[in-house]
Amino acid sequence: MRFVIVTGMSGAGKSSALKMLEDVGYFCVDNLPVALLDKFAEMLLDKTAKIENAALGIDIRNGEGIGELEQKLKEIKEAGIKYEILYLNASNRILLKRYKETRRNHPLSRDGRVEDGIAKEREIMKFLQEKADYVIDTSQLLTKELKEEINHIFVEGEEGERFQIAVVSFGFKYGIPADVDLVFDVRFLPNPYYDLELRPLTGNDKAIQDFVMEHQESVEFLEKLDDMMEFLIPNYIKEGKYNLVIGIGCTGGKHRSVTITNKLAEKLKRLPYSVKVEHRDIMR
Repeated sequence: MRFVIVTGMSGAGKSSALKMLEDVGYFCVDNLPVALLDKFAEMLLDKTAKIENAALGIDIRNGEGIGELEQKLKEIKEAGIKYEILYLNASNRILLKRYKETRRNHPLSRDGRVEDGIAKEREIMKFLQEKADYVIDTSQLLTKELKEEINHIFVEGEEGERFQIAVVSFGFKYGIPADVDLVFDVRFLPNPYYDLELRPLTGNDKAIQDFVMEHQESVEFLEKLDDMMEFLIPNYIKEGKYNLVIGIGCTGGKHRSVTITNKLAEKLKRLPYSVKVEHRDIMR
């Protein structure tokens, strides 16, 4: 039996994820009070309940009860009840856009601005993101793509195949992404920014890719990085890790980092893992 705790940022798609799990046969409960978590977990062990797989939605709507969650998770683990945490995330910009489109109030901003509520929630939920077995960033995902991710992790994949890799390009001038596990600096590579014809383009354009990859140091770096990932990932899986965020940074996050991110993702897709690409600063 698989027991999945679905959590994350409000507006990131938790309700949709629960519905998708329900569609594939999971017994789903949303917004259960944290105080009842241990009782719910005990029920799953009762053979008379005949529950094969279960998913439980817990988020900031629990109010102050969310502060008790870490202790409750520790207790049910000590009781021998295995669980997995699925954390749904999205960028602040996308969350704000979704709230404006739906005209709903954020749970933590009933008397203030939505931006403030999102910031407070992100800080409160940080410990859950760090504990999560799977993190899905829905910022650029269509509903269909989210469903494919859910199915890949909780329905189709074997343990190794459920491993998630996110390769993220970024600009150091805008800061390192908070959730990256590994950071690689490609500012040593020749910079197309200084070519006035290439400057307006991005690493998604062939002209930039050709410029970056025509240099031997770029080719060698990519090969060594690929070899390192092929070594590291099976060892991460062995230690119980289920997701890996690789950050590739250059100065502005538009040319070199985007190119290397795309090239690395292409190589990693030959492996039996889920690989996603994100270009955080490409439009800045």
